[in-house]
Amino acid sequence: MLLSRLRPLPALPYPSSTDDLRGDAAVAAAAEDEAEDIFAAFLPHLLPDDAPQFHGDPGQCLLYSSPRYGDLTIQVPSYPDQSGSASSSPKQSDSDSSVNSVDSNSDPGQVDAQRSLFAHFVWSAGLIVAEAVEDAHAGREHVDEMWRVEGEKVLELGAGAALPSTVSILAGASEVTITDHPSSPALRGAIAFNLKRNIPATNGCAVSVQPHEWGTLASDSWAMANRGRFTRIIAADCLWMELQHKNLAQTMKWFLAPEGRIWLVAGLHTGRPVVVKFLKTAMEMGLEVDTIYERDQTTSWAEGDGEIRRDWVEVREEEGPENRARWCIVARLRHAC
Repeated sequence: MLLSRLRPLPALPYPSSTDDLRGDAAVAAAAEDEAEDIFAAFLPHLLPDDAPQFHGDPGQCLLYSSPRYGDLTIQVPSYPDQSGSASSSPKQSDSDSSVNSVDSNSDPGQVDAQRSLFAHFVWSAGLIVAEAVEDAHAGREHVDEMWRVEGEKVLELGAGAALPSTVSILAGASEVTITDHPSSPALRGAIAFNLKRNIPATNGCAVSVQPHEWGTLASDSWAMANRGRFTRIIAADCLWMELQHKNLAQTMKWFLAPEGRIWLVAGLHTGRPVVVKFLKTAMEMGLEVDTIYERDQTTSWAEGDGEIRRDWVEVREEEGPENRARWCIVARLRHAC
C-alpha cells in the first residue's frame, strides 16, 4: 500500500547549517530497523480507516521506498528549540527576503507561529503526488498523462520536506522551484539535505529553493519575475488555514502558465467543507476545476492492489471522523476559459 512506502529511521542530529549535512556513512548507520518502526509502518494495513495524514517527527529521517528511484532519505524539518542548534544558525536582516533565523531564546509565541505552518511533517498528500509523478515517468498505463513532468517547469507551494519536488526532479522536470513560507523551518536545512542526499550531481534539472508568502506578489521581486512561468504547480495539503485560501489561490493563478495545470491534493483531516470553500474561492479568483475525484490513500498500483477512487461530492452523508481519514481529494485546476 502507498503509505507503507515510508519507514522511519532513527533520528540524526539536526544540522546547524545547510553546510553541515550528514554523509552516507551516518545515514547508513541510522538505517537499522527497529521493531516498533516496522510495526508502525504496517499500521495502515491493520487499521485502514485510521490511516495517518502525516508522518515523522521533527528532525527525523524517513526512508521513502521508490520502485523506480530506489530508497530516498527524506528528512523532516525541525525547529530551533527541538534541534538545539539554532544558536549557530546564520541570522538574516528583517529586510532580507530569506528566512529569518529564530534561536532557542526567541519569543515562544514566534516559535509557536512557525509550528502552525505544519512544515514539520511529511504529509500523505505529498505521497500521492510523488507516486503519481513517478508512475507517469515509468509509463504505467493507469496514470493520467497530466502527471508527467518531463520537460515541465514545476513549482511546489508549501513544500515542507519537498518530497514531491524531489521526485519531480528525478522524473525529468526541466526546472523545479521549491517554496515555503519565509518563516518555515524547512528552509533551514531539511530541503537542502533532501536535495543533496537524493539528487545526483549529474541531474540536469534547474533546481531552486525560494521563500514565498502566499498572496505577496506585486511587492516580491521574485514573484514579479516569474509570473505565468510554471506549467505544473503542486499544492499538497495546503488548505488547513481557511484565512489563507484567497492568498493561496492568488499565488496559484499568478504563477500558472497559460496552459499549465495545478495539482491539488487535500486530505480530509481538515474536513470536507474546507475543501469545498477553497474550490469556490479558487473559482472566484479565475481558476476552474479540470478533474476532481476522491482517492483511498491506502491503495496503490505499485503495490499490486490497484487504486480505489470514487466520485467527488461536496457532502457525503455517511462520513465522519471515524471513516474519512483514509480518503483524500485529488483535483486538477487550470485557468478559467
